[in-house]
Amino acid sequence: MAALTKEPDTASRDFVKQSSLYQEFLAEREEILKHKWLESERLGYDIGFERALLDWIRKHREGWRSARRQQMAGGSAPGGAAEKK
Repeated sequence: MAALTKEPDTASRDFVKQSSLYQEFLAEREEILKHKWLESERLGYDIGFERALLDWIRKHREGWRSARRQQMAGGSAPGGAAEKK
């Protein structure tokens, strides 16, 4: 009986992990973490995720999303190459 209650949870998790919204979240998070690393290296100390998030949103999010939409429309594999410093 316990196995029956776990199946919907597993199916729900799999559905969420495969959803386009979740994939966009993961791709954006990866870009923010790259930005955090680059800025922390440049400044010589860990700037933290929140500061990196706000800085990335302010400086790079719009361009990254635009480039990602173009990549997705063109059929090429999405990646982080669109946002070079």
